[in-house]
Order: sequence, then C-alpha cells, then structure tokens
Amino acid sequence: MAASNSVENTLKRATLQLQESGSDSPSLDAAVLLCHALNKPRSFLLTWPEKELSEQELAPFESLLARRLTGEPVAYIVGEREFWSMPLEVSPTTLIPRPDTERLVELALDKALTSDGDILDLGTGTGAIALALASELPARKVFGIDLMPDAQQLATRNAQRLGIKNVSFLAGSWFEPLKAGTQFAVIVSNPPYIEENDPHLTQGDVRFEPLSALVAADNGLADIRHIADIARGFLQDGGWLLFEHGYDQGVAVRSIFHDFGYQEVETFQDYGHNDRVTLGRYTKQ
Repeated sequence: MAASNSVENTLKRATLQLQESGSDSPSLDAAVLLCHALNKPRSFLLTWPEKELSEQELAPFESLLARRLTGEPVAYIVGEREFWSMPLEVSPTTLIPRPDTERLVELALDKALTSDGDILDLGTGTGAIALALASELPARKVFGIDLMPDAQQLATRNAQRLGIKNVSFLAGSWFEPLKAGTQFAVIVSNPPYIEENDPHLTQGDVRFEPLSALVAADNGLADIRHIADIARGFLQDGGWLLFEHGYDQGVAVRSIFHDFGYQEVETFQDYGHNDRVTLGRYTKQ
C-alpha cells in the first residue's frame, strides 16, 4: 500500500529530511514551504491534517523543499520574511531581517521619542528598520539609504505594500545622497560587521546572503568607524547614533564612539543575552 500523502505525513517526511540536512528549524521550514506551495494560511495545516495532497499540489512543494535542502534560506525561497509584525519582501540582494534587529528598533524608538527631528537608517536593505520606525512614528520623517539600487527599489516596494507614507529611500554610499547640512535626531545602522575570515560566512543562511552587506575590513569595524566619524556632521545637537554589531564587538564599538567624542555611550544585549547594540549621543561643542 502506497504511503499516504496527507498534509500531516507530508510535513513529517519533510521535517525529517530537513532535520537530517542540518536545518535548525525543520518543522517550521516544512510548514512555511507547504503553505507557500499550497497558497494557504498556516491554519489550513492545523485544520486539515488528514487531507490527501494531489501530485499537482505536491510537485511545487517538493521543488521548494529541494532548494531548502541545499541550504537556501526559506525567506529567499518564499520571497518574504516578517519583521516587527510586518510582512517584508526579501531578495538575495539584501540581508534577511532577523529578530535580534528588533532590539535595535526598540532602542532607536526610545531615543526618537525623547527628541524631535528626522530619522535616518543607513544600509537599509529591505527597509526593515526604517519601516518599523516609520510605522511607530507616523508624524516623523524617516529616510533609508542603501548602496544597491536594487535594495532601494525593494525597500520602496515594501513601503508601498504596507502603505507607509512617511518614509523615503535613497541609493548611494552611506551619507553621500544627502545634502550637506541635513540634520537628524537619530541615525541608526545595521552595517557590515563580520570579519573577512569569519568561519560563520560558510555556514547556514549566511552562505546565500550578499557578502557586501556582511563583511567589513579592520576586524569588521571599518564601516562602523566611518559612519561614527561622518555622522557627527549629520546629527543635530544632542542627536543619537545607534549600531547593531557582533556579539564580541561591544568594547571595540564603545571605544570608537569615545574616540569621536560621543557621550552617554552604552551597549545593550539582544534577546539571546549577547552584546548587540551600542549607542551614543553627540553634543556639538
């Protein structure tokens, strides 16, 4: 007798394959891929576990599963990832938004609420950080900049899909698209901060993400140092600069802030209790 192709059995088989391939979330991966292949919500899998799937329904799922088994990130396969409760379009030209980055959003919101002025997100990628901030602060102007025109266009599409009107995205290298004298209350960035020889670059989802968005020279600190330096000319008096960085870079990033004259410098941990965000305030002399 042929094995059942019920929703439940299909998920079990896929979960086992994904587990063996090294996925760290095999059951979730299987469910997301099956929902995408069937164009059904997650509730469908829970409501109809005994439903038999036809060959026509299984074929696209098997194709998606094969891609995941090679290690391709689920977000790239389905073209979407949720961040700050917002469904964002993603593509291989941008980093995949991660939950730990929501800590950066929380801290930026905290600083933005204590001051007036525009907000800037450098290296915006999908627009995740800028869109989260703009959604929470509808009366404020938020700007996002990315080096890659494809990323700028992707972020703009995400803003349009979500109906967020108070955000604008520009293409260029860090501050270059801005007019001299432009001032911000808060500047936030999740820049490249991984060392060029870091072994994690050959593991997991990172293998498929753009190296230009991950790797920086000077032990991963070159872009952080550059931004911290130039940001002083774009921060209004008493404005805040916030970085996401590597779990072992807190001391080095605080040192960079101090070198450039920032005050109230502090490092905060992510949800996994790793150093993840460092911030500082710049007061003009």
